[in-house]
Amino acid sequence: MLTIRLARIGKKKKPFYRVVVIERTRPRNGRVVELVGTYDPLKKPAEIHLDAERIGPYRILSIVRG
Repeated sequence: MLTIRLARIGKKKKPFYRVVVIERTRPRNGRVVELVGTYDPLKKPAEIHLDAERIGPYRILSIVRG
């Protein structure tokens, strides 16, 4: 089963995340199915970029299964 979650790619004390679609059983930074956006919590306000075209099919799958 697939899930949408954050994968950390930043340095120590400087977090930066990718929003990814990944198999639920894989580790946080494991092999991803697709990269769908980014999240930067250090900017004020926090900056989130999501690609609606890429995230759409996975949202529909989670609604149907959920």
